[in-house]
This record gives sequence, structure tokens and C-alpha cells, in this order.
Amino acid sequence: MLIERTFSTQDVIASDRFDCWREHVLRTYAPAEVHSDHVANFAASQRIVTLGDVQLWTMEHPSMTLSRTEKLIRRSDPELYHLSLPLQGTMRLTGFEHEAAFERHDLVLHDTSRPHLMRAITGHGERAIQGTGLLIPRKLLPLPENAVDRLIMRRLPGREGLGALLAQFLTQVAGDTSSYRPDDGTRLGTVAADLLTALFAHALDADGSLPPETRRHTLVLRIRAFVQHHLHDPHLTPGAVAAAHHISVGYLHRLFQQEDHTLAAWIRCQRLERARRALADPAMRDTPIHAIGSYCGFTHASDFTRAFRTAYGIPPREYRHQAARIVA
Repeated sequence: MLIERTFSTQDVIASDRFDCWREHVLRTYAPAEVHSDHVANFAASQRIVTLGDVQLWTMEHPSMTLSRTEKLIRRSDPELYHLSLPLQGTMRLTGFEHEAAFERHDLVLHDTSRPHLMRAITGHGERAIQGTGLLIPRKLLPLPENAVDRLIMRRLPGREGLGALLAQFLTQVAGDTSSYRPDDGTRLGTVAADLLTALFAHALDADGSLPPETRRHTLVLRIRAFVQHHLHDPHLTPGAVAAAHHISVGYLHRLFQQEDHTLAAWIRCQRLERARRALADPAMRDTPIHAIGSYCGFTHASDFTRAFRTAYGIPPREYRHQAARIVA
């Protein structure tokens, strides 16, 4: 299981809940002014999952406002990008004479180093705000900060393209951390940073203005995101990947010469890792092993079994039995 922390105001008496929430925000995010019309009984909870230097969070709370002023920024600034994915309720952000509204499944970027006012508002028939997102150090993203600044408070759709892939990643990891090992956290943090970088690069359409090395890196990230989205396809070959990105197979191979694995080897590793997680997932315990292999892009069950044994030292069936005993 991944390393995670949980916090709930239900653990204290009703009159103290809002003050405890404000203190929690200060400790886990940054100094901020927090206000709400539900102070008398502020029912809120949060989970924070550690993914190396990246933090994945889920949150549920009543309507509230949160502001970072210049004075509070001077007091303390963790220099984080804050990406939010509202799942229930709406969000309004105000900063630098600009205001934007965001609905469910929009991806929203703001920055702890910039003054801003965030209003989270419940909709008709909704009792609480719900959402998930990332806290990620600015230094982890390979894009120039002045380029990323153009995306602050800009709507990034979470239902299509790279935004949908990132949103799916966030909700899937947050939804079940039990199928991962603690040492998977850093790797998942790298995946989160890569997906976020790919989304930003796509949104900026920055290929013509970024330095050559950054352009190469962002293209590799886009290719990796494309592969993750198509792992189920048995026809996912270097030729298919190159065609989808309008580059030659030769150029594709040159791109991956500077990576740890060739593209074909990386695709195989990702398929096997997806299969390993599926085999360890209690929700998929009744799914036939050959179906999991097919879901991960292996056409023949024997090829899947042989590849899995080579990678992990035991066949898929035995791995599933071991994982089930650990969960039990």
C-alpha cells in the first residue's frame, strides 16, 4: 500500500472543527485565510497520498473560500503548483484582476507563489465539495516557468485527450492504493509529473518556442502518454506509435536512444506492470488470467505467462495467490 495520511474534522467536537481544518490547511498546504458559512459544524476530510516529491490529495468539505495574500506568501511559500480536479461543486479563482469559473472535471492550475482567492461552491442538491488533485514542486516540471504561467487559472479539459488521461490517473490511484507497494510511490510521482508536463506542453502548443532538448523531452512524454492509453491494443508497435505522432520510425528510435529502454521494451514493461497491478487488485480477483493478459495487450495466454514469469520470477496465477494472502 502507498504511504498516505488521512484527516477528518469528525474526530473533534463540532465547535472546534473549523479551527482544526484551518490549522490542517496551514500544515499541509501553505498559510492561507479560510472562511466558510458552515463554521458551526464544519464536516471535512482529506487524504494525502505520498508519491515521492509529489502529493496526491482527495478532499471533501462544505462551501468555503481560501485566499493566499502577498503578506502570507512572504511569510511562507512552498513553491508548489496546485492542480485541482473538481468532482462535485464548482470553483471560482480570482487573481491579478482575472476571474475564472471551473465546473466538474475541469483541470485547474494555480500557484502557491501567486496571490489568489479560491471560492468552492456547492451546486443545487449538493451537500459538499469533492475533488482530487496534485501538489507538485515547480522545479519538477521541465517546462519554463514563464510558459507554465500562461496556464494559471486557465481551463484545461479533463474529459478529453491528455487531460482525460491525467484525470483517470488521479482518480484511479486515489481510488485504490492497496494494489501498490510503498516503493511504487516515487514511480507514480514520476508518471504524474510526466503526464502533467505532457498536458501543459500540449495546451501551450509550445513546440516552436521551447529549446530543442525540452521539445524532445515533451515529445517523449506525449509518446509515453499515448502508449499508456493504448496498452490494451495488441497492434501497438513502434510503427503505429510513429504514425500517430507523424514522425518516422527511425526518428522515434533516436528519441528513445537517450531513455533507459527502447520503446518496444518500455511498452512491454508497462504492459507487464499493468498486469501485475490487475492481478493484485481484489476487485479483479474473479477476472480470468488470460483476460487480464488480453487487457494488457498480450494476444496469447502462453506469451503472457512466459513474459510475466521472466519479469517477476513467478507465473501470474501464483503472483495473484500471493497478493491475495497479503491482502487477507
